[in-house]
Amino acid sequence: MAPPAGFPATPRQDLLLATGNPGKAREFSDLLAGLPLNLVSLEDAGITATVEETGETFQENAILKARAYASLSGLLTLADDSGLEVDALGGRPGVLSARYGSPDFSDSQRVELLLRELDGVPWEKRTARFKCVIAIAWPNGEVKTVVGVVEGVIQYRPEGSNGFGYDPVFHLPDRVCTTAQLPTVEKNRISHRGQAARAALVILKEGLKEGLASPAAAGPRP
Repeated sequence: MAPPAGFPATPRQDLLLATGNPGKAREFSDLLAGLPLNLVSLEDAGITATVEETGETFQENAILKARAYASLSGLLTLADDSGLEVDALGGRPGVLSARYGSPDFSDSQRVELLLRELDGVPWEKRTARFKCVIAIAWPNGEVKTVVGVVEGVIQYRPEGSNGFGYDPVFHLPDRVCTTAQLPTVEKNRISHRGQAARAALVILKEGLKEGLASPAAAGPRP
């Protein structure tokens, strides 16, 4: 198959998707479709190591993961850290979104915990946002980041099945539904991860055109 317009007819580059979350992996695969890249999973790369998310912000964690997995794999690597910030909870769960309550909790248990903590909070004070920071790292340590944010309200009960995490209770006022009720194409278009992924696409396209997706071409880190 010929490469998309604007790309040189060179061998496809590998891009490691540094996530063990199958929902994120599916979304990134959809969002990055069309690029002349071979998307590689951690399992494909034979990586079993876990990088601890010790950062205090989404950006710190995304950079930490991207650099660590790029070093382990020797591949151009995309990692993200994303989560939910609820104003009435002082920004929680924030960077702990995927481990909220307990690392062993299911998505539905985390949603139940969130709703319990918001019990009695009126609609106008249930404002929240999904935030995603994507980091793209080269094996030499170079890294670039992009951010996506979508604003919403935490509704009183879950609705919808087309999503994961907190999607079933994240209400979008302009669409009068939750993100879990949106069709996949629309969800990817407006989501925090979709916004960040489109910004990441710009970096990847520029890198591919300039040959910077190759570790050898990326040059030494200043």
